[in-house]
Amino acid sequence: MASAQSIPLTARAALITSFIEPYLLKDDHPVTQPSELGPGQCLVKMEYAGVCHSDLHVREGGWGPVKFPLVGGHEGIGRILAIGAHTPPERCPVKIGDRVGLKWIANACLNCEMCRTGNEPTCIVGLTTSHGYKVDGSFRDYAVSFVDYCTPIPDSLDGAAATPLLCAGVTVYKALKESKTKLGNWVAIPGAGGGLGHLGIQYAQAMGLRVIAIDTGDAKRDLCIKLGAEKFIDFKTSTNLVQDVKDATGGGAHSAVVVSPVPGPIEQATEYLRMQGTLVIVGFPSGPVTFTVPIARMIAKCISIVGSAIGSRQDAIEALELAVRGKVSCHHEVRPFSELNQAFAELGEGKVTGRLVVKM
Repeated sequence: MASAQSIPLTARAALITSFIEPYLLKDDHPVTQPSELGPGQCLVKMEYAGVCHSDLHVREGGWGPVKFPLVGGHEGIGRILAIGAHTPPERCPVKIGDRVGLKWIANACLNCEMCRTGNEPTCIVGLTTSHGYKVDGSFRDYAVSFVDYCTPIPDSLDGAAATPLLCAGVTVYKALKESKTKLGNWVAIPGAGGGLGHLGIQYAQAMGLRVIAIDTGDAKRDLCIKLGAEKFIDFKTSTNLVQDVKDATGGGAHSAVVVSPVPGPIEQATEYLRMQGTLVIVGFPSGPVTFTVPIARMIAKCISIVGSAIGSRQDAIEALELAVRGKVSCHHEVRPFSELNQAFAELGEGKVTGRLVVKM
């Protein structure tokens, strides 16, 4: 099934051809034609693609081997131009012309125990079909994905602003759900001024939680307070961050959602969490990073540690719905596709507040 729109044989794409090196930007990369799509696959004309730390980890080789060349990118928005032949129409949740989003997980089996219990990110099929990691991703004009796993994008949402919600948004939203923080309780967010963190502040606000933001710099302080954080602690200027959190929250945060991919904030969180607190680890490091926490502290304080990775199809729909209702807005900057490598250089140097998106 294909649209009447002409589909070129070649188009733009950003390729990883070896680790560490910048993306190779090509304007003659082969475009998968409708006749080449398998059952359940779809061809999406991309409009926007997000710039994420995960892409940086993949490109630097921090997450292990990948196929070369590999089209990078794992979050993006576009419209479906074609659906693979022999895709049962009665079981196809999308149609040609639909506006959809691509996420980290490209597909899932939807039949295993993990999928049946709403834990699709831990489906073995999902783990082996990640956009921009295990399969070609969103940094191209025409992307191939799967009809069962594309996320419908409401027409009322701006494409550039909605693109980061498909990764950063759903990831931090799911993490907040995993924290099981109750209405009116405190959640600490180390890394609050970044791509995940600034969205986490807003999702927490929408859930009725009180936020203490932890980051550094005046720009991030201003952004966090503007978005609704009640307190901001600069980890570079604070002389006793743990005590500062305890003082600000009246005894310690009820939960911490750590979006920073380094050990320090994780270890600190176990100190400033109050009794029965929950630590949710979200920031995915590059390479075998570990952290150390005294066992006695964990037992005495009855602290729970939870790992949370991205989210399910339903999590994505819920995360987008909050944006539709005006509860969440991604602080972002749009760059042309030609500046993709510059965008990643800035991201790697820690110069990005919020999120960067490239227009395809």
